[in-house]
Amino acid sequence: MKNARTIRSSLMLLTALISFTSLHAQTGYSLKEAVDYAVKHNLNVKNAQLDAVSAEARIGEIRATGLPQVNANLSLVDNVIIQRFFLPANFADPTAPENAPPVALEFGIPWQGSASATLNQLIFNGSYFIGLKAAATYRELAQKNITSSKVSIAEAVTKAYYSAQVAEERAKLLDLNIARVDSSMRETKAMNASGFVELLDVNRLEVQINNLQTERQKVQNLIELSYALLRFQMGMPANEPIKLTDDINLVNLDELRAQLANTDVSYERRIEYSLLNTQEKLANLDLRNVRSGYLPSISASVGYGHNNGTDTFAKLWTSKWFNNSAVTLNVSIPIFDGFLKKYQINQKKIAIDKVKNSQALLKQSIDLENNQAAINIKNAFATLETQKRNLALAEEIVRVSKIKYKEGVGSNIEVINAESSLKEAQTNYFTALYDLMIAKVDLSKARGELYSE
Repeated sequence: MKNARTIRSSLMLLTALISFTSLHAQTGYSLKEAVDYAVKHNLNVKNAQLDAVSAEARIGEIRATGLPQVNANLSLVDNVIIQRFFLPANFADPTAPENAPPVALEFGIPWQGSASATLNQLIFNGSYFIGLKAAATYRELAQKNITSSKVSIAEAVTKAYYSAQVAEERAKLLDLNIARVDSSMRETKAMNASGFVELLDVNRLEVQINNLQTERQKVQNLIELSYALLRFQMGMPANEPIKLTDDINLVNLDELRAQLANTDVSYERRIEYSLLNTQEKLANLDLRNVRSGYLPSISASVGYGHNNGTDTFAKLWTSKWFNNSAVTLNVSIPIFDGFLKKYQINQKKIAIDKVKNSQALLKQSIDLENNQAAINIKNAFATLETQKRNLALAEEIVRVSKIKYKEGVGSNIEVINAESSLKEAQTNYFTALYDLMIAKVDLSKARGELYSE
């Protein structure tokens, strides 16, 4: 029995460990894992992927127009009232007088049936062959649109991740500040009870704790909002638990500064520029497609069928059916279209010029974005270094002011002011750290390095 209980206990412990591990795997996300999750689940990315699937179907549709087209036709006609044709009376009766009324003769039979099949094959059409060449470019454009969606999602998720991290760090610091001030208030209350300090000193500390607790609640609300935004950007259900496993305090600033020191810009790494290149290819193919309209179009068709006609429905299936067949070669040669294609070509040329202008404008925009991001990252590094020094100084001022107050050579107001300055320095430090991480994201995006598959 003892061994059985031991085995059951071991199994329960193992199950609990497995459940914990599974839960952690579902809820804990590093920044890279959060981005990977978003790429798989974000609805904007899914829509771009659906567009790519639709593009493949469109490519198949274009290809299908050049394949043989086979149609079958079946027809059964019941001439309930046969139409009559009017002929001169002497056509049927040569002895009829000249003024005799025309003779109305039935032209047709009550029952008719036919069955046929036709095969049509395109032999040459300029637009079709240009369409086949455009298919690969169309597929390329669809895939690049997917990449563009992934880059946008990676940017949004990264910024939301950093926002949640900074909010959590601010909450931790506020908890430490509340604990520190609460400890000071308990000491001050004891000193007040002994008659060493006034009640006013206790009240000042209580006001400070109340303010800190109010700010802590605001930061908690900010944390919840940041996580809600992060889940939304990741495409995650709103009520699903999530935990951030990266630690923003472990960011190696020297390594980060070295990574961002390179200022080279490669337009080809930007998905927006790559998309414009693909659009230029399609615009050129569109121009060639219009020009191909000057070429002749050639197609051929083969038809084969049977038909029959009788005076009764039963004989329609027992009497002989007669075969018929035809082979047709169709050649369409454009001669004059009222200058239609001329004006279409002019429009396509203008479209190409607009794409080229967009490429030039995008290059200028990329240069500007890169310069702005480089300046912002320099300013962010400088601001963070300053706030780091201010934080160290504020911590030292708090330490010294508390010692002076305990030794009776300082005031309670001096301690409270030092605590307030420390809280402000802490807030400024993490604001500067957040600004630095956002500037890093903007610079990576400007250089086309934000996301790679």
